[in-house]
Amino acid sequence: MDFAKYLPLSQRRPADEVNVTGDRRAEIAAVVREAHRLILSAPEGERDARARTFAANAGLAMPAPPADSADALPASADAIESGDRRKIAELERVVEAALRLSDALGLNAEIAPLTYGAVAMYASTTAPFDRRAAISGHSVVAVDGDWRLGQGPELHGTAEGIVRFLTGLSDVPPRPPAR
Repeated sequence: MDFAKYLPLSQRRPADEVNVTGDRRAEIAAVVREAHRLILSAPEGERDARARTFAANAGLAMPAPPADSADALPASADAIESGDRRKIAELERVVEAALRLSDALGLNAEIAPLTYGAVAMYASTTAPFDRRAAISGHSVVAVDGDWRLGQGPELHGTAEGIVRFLTGLSDVPPRPPAR
């Protein structure tokens, strides 16, 4: 008897998975480019300091002074995109740094919902215990993205809000849907 057909994953519809990868270079580069866009909105005298802070928080190497740090970000993004493979932990760090930057500038970071989803999935396993406990046993649904994680009763939040909660940038957890 073939027991495999009774396993939950064996019955899903086949899909093209040729582009599925653990390499996060493209997403990291996109977030670095977004950070550069955010930095350009800062007063000119603050841009290099903001770029250095972002790079330090993101774990990125930047040129030594007196080089313009803000102007180095697009080249850094290009190098990341064409360089060695990058892991999800690096993506989480860069997204968190971009969110900190957006908070400091009072702007909204424009990060792809699926990038937030990847970071949320990773953070749901590495976040402090109290944050993991808040979503444990639930299906966390991004109301503005095409993703969900976990199983159980639904908790809703924006993709950014879920990531902010799991990374400790916000104390507002995803909530049950309004009735």
